[in-house]
Amino acid sequence: MITLPQYPNLYLLDHPLIKRDLSILRKKKTSNVVFRTVLSRLTKMVAYEVSSNLELTESDIETPLEKTRGFTLTEEIILVPILRAGLGMADGFLDLLPDAKVGHVGLYRNEETLEPVDYYSKFPRTLRSSLVFLLDPMLATGGSACAAISFIKQKGGGRIRLINLVVAPEGVKKVYAEHDDVPVFAAALDRELNSHGFILPGLGDSGDRVFGTE
Repeated sequence: MITLPQYPNLYLLDHPLIKRDLSILRKKKTSNVVFRTVLSRLTKMVAYEVSSNLELTESDIETPLEKTRGFTLTEEIILVPILRAGLGMADGFLDLLPDAKVGHVGLYRNEETLEPVDYYSKFPRTLRSSLVFLLDPMLATGGSACAAISFIKQKGGGRIRLINLVVAPEGVKKVYAEHDDVPVFAAALDRELNSHGFILPGLGDSGDRVFGTE
């Protein structure tokens, strides 16, 4: 992972296969079917990277030949995709973390103010004691991410990792300003936001491209 001194909360996933698949997602001509397939594959690689420092509990296990030492994850993981685009990342994480529980945060962005408006939130009862992976392909203005983090904290969640594919400097800075205890993991740090709050160069509206609602 790459860290940058100007973004103390940001961890960039510097893997050739991640860069390859992100480039496919960026292409305008990538179809919805291919977009979903590559997104699933890419998020599995992202899940592998961001879970590299999870704590393990060691115990005795028995192979067909003898006893040895085995490992299980120490803490429970809760995946929280931000609806609706975050749903496209959930399955990839569940493939690697099948025991994880899943919560949801529903937000939409007011196209005039660019501020997030919540319409749904539901979390597992073990939220307070679990490590939360908050999933959303894009971190643009940071408004939705900060709102989702606040919802999770209000419900008792204390340990949160924000996991994105593409982030804008404005969003990374906003998350750090409002929630400096939340690390941001991303496949790419893009240049800037345009006047409509979309990331440049970005990859378009990821929710539309996942669900074919352009």
